[in-house]
Amino acid sequence: MTRTFLLAAAGVAVALTGVPAEAKRYTNHVVCTKWRHGHCVQSKRLTVKQARRAGYRVGYAFGPNFAYTDYGALPQPIVTRYHLRDNWRYVNQDGYVYVVNPRTYRVVRVINIPM
Repeated sequence: MTRTFLLAAAGVAVALTGVPAEAKRYTNHVVCTKWRHGHCVQSKRLTVKQARRAGYRVGYAFGPNFAYTDYGALPQPIVTRYHLRDNWRYVNQDGYVYVVNPRTYRVVRVINIPM
């Protein structure tokens, strides 16, 4: 929502546009919100915050050919604190470590890395 204000000072008109402080930034990430007969009929764009949360959740399948993070490249405090093992697969992206089951390639745990 944009509001336009006009100020008249000494015969000069100045236009100021104001954007509310709580303005949301939207991404190009679109999710379907309504389906009909197998086709998406309504969708919405996600905000930056929603898109980050919609990343990879528990149950998401990465697949066998995904570029997984090596166990040795994980931050050592995270490995120790969460008892991570070298026989699992891991994805380290966007401030999260995703623990992936090596047989099903599905995310079983999401760990937030404090900055």
